[in-house]
Amino acid sequence: MSNKYYDTTDADFRKQMAKLAPEDFKAWMTLNAIPGQSHGVIPPKVREMIAIAVAHATGCPYCIESHVTKGKAVGVTKAEVAEAVLISAALCAGAAAAHGGLAMKFYGDE
Repeated sequence: MSNKYYDTTDADFRKQMAKLAPEDFKAWMTLNAIPGQSHGVIPPKVREMIAIAVAHATGCPYCIESHVTKGKAVGVTKAEVAEAVLISAALCAGAAAAHGGLAMKFYGDE
């Protein structure tokens, strides 16, 4: 077993979850399939750009690889990937700043 994080073989360990918690794993797989669906009003290219941005916000390297690869296959350009990543970064920074107000609130008056 590798001692590093995010090894390419890590996905194999998900098979253990599927065996140990099959119903929950099946439910997760159903959710996991949503970005790749093509029957909604959001076209596949836009769905993948959203997925790329969210993958960066959640910090999932497996999702980043998966959705960049899928996005490229449906026509997402490298420039669009860059913009999606930076939009994600801006919103994450905005959320941190907005929640900073809560920190001030909870700290209270001096």
